Amino acid sequence: MKGRMILLDHIGAVEAAVLMIDGQLDDLLVDSETAPRPGTIYRALADRPIKGQGGMFLKTPDGSAFLRQVKGLSPGQPILVQVTGYAEDGKAIPVTQKILFKSRYVIITPDAPGINISRSIRDDDLRDALLEIAHGVIDGSDMGLILRSSCADADSDDIASDIETMAALARAVMADTVGPAEKLAEGDSPHTLAWRDWADPAQVVQDKGCFAQNSVLEQIDTLASPRVPLAGGGALFIEPTRALVAVDVNTGPDTSLAAGIKANMAAARALPRQLRLRGLGGQIVLDLAPMPKKDRRAFETSLRAAFRSDQVDTTLVGWTPLGHYELQRKRARIPTKEVLT
Repeated sequence: MKGRMILLDHIGAVEAAVLMIDGQLDDLLVDSETAPRPGTIYRALADRPIKGQGGMFLKTPDGSAFLRQVKGLSPGQPILVQVTGYAEDGKAIPVTQKILFKSRYVIITPDAPGINISRSIRDDDLRDALLEIAHGVIDGSDMGLILRSSCADADSDDIASDIETMAALARAVMADTVGPAEKLAEGDSPHTLAWRDWADPAQVVQDKGCFAQNSVLEQIDTLASPRVPLAGGGALFIEPTRALVAVDVNTGPDTSLAAGIKANMAAARALPRQLRLRGLGGQIVLDLAPMPKKDRRAFETSLRAAFRSDQVDTTLVGWTPLGHYELQRKRARIPTKEVLT
């Protein structure tokens, strides 16, 4: 099975989308049956501030939410917020006041006026044509617009229609500021996210049972194990705890002097994909195989390159006194293990 395939199906009763590259599972989006989807927009009500943290708990129809770095809100005051990720068990829904309306071709930014084009579109004539389309639809609006990289291969009428639809949605939602706590817009489902964000050309399969027919379920089942084989005989062990995600790198049977750096470099290349597939975020601590300090720079370079194309925001924090390497990753996805169990 060569090339890119997007498969839209279900795992049990739960909606899911899969990206396969040359027959290998590369990305996995799984819906949550209990938690609100990222991107959901609420008219929430201010509840109580958290002294010393500059944040406030809010009331939403789906439970308590937490808004960081906010001032001037009074209890009971309505405020528009958007879900930014999945909450840890027992914690409030993370939300932000910086609301975005995303579609396949555009992002509407209500609080940031101006028209911008993805930096990956470098052709000047194409950029001018896209600006002309955008100005023709959104001129006179106080909202901002970002034209995404997928516009490069899109029909101009499709782009214009997308801008018009999303701008109308944004205007309607942003004007709905008065009333009780209410869900104003639902976050995108896995099938919609796949269509929106996996923009590179791919064969799309939507038939019921397509996961089973394309060996997807067998590859998903391997995610229940913490062990990830690495090239060269080593292995990663990825184990989420309540506090953090622990990643142990093992050299396996290789006893050569270069075994540590080889296993660590293989781990750096494999880690973004494994975190995506497992839906893991938060604090991540790497317990690497032993290697000389002089090899740390090469490892960091490899790790940074591996995460560059990953869509989930990840900060490479650095080394600890004990020689562990730390990352901070947005909790943008539901942990896959919760679905598998």
